[in-house]
Amino acid sequence: MFNLSGSEIVVILLLALIVLGPEKLPEAIRKFGRVYSEVRKISNGFQSEFKNAFEEPMKELRETAQLTRDAVLKPLNEEPEDHQPEVTPPPTTEGEAS
Repeated sequence: MFNLSGSEIVVILLLALIVLGPEKLPEAIRKFGRVYSEVRKISNGFQSEFKNAFEEPMKELRETAQLTRDAVLKPLNEEPEDHQPEVTPPPTTEGEAS
């Protein structure tokens, strides 16, 4: 979420230790942890609601696209029922026995 590397976290903790002092630092870290977990819960809830809100319309859109694809491709792949290929017998020569 914050994209912090290890050295950046160490610098932030040292600054917090200087500003807050060793007595208040553990409580501040606990509070930060609680706030961070609540923010993550809210974020995850928002993401899941967002996905659920768009899931049904996207499903209907995919079904419509598939039906359209089938309607366009089906006539192209089928031959008409009344169309039968003409079969011509092979030519016979007079010298051949039938």
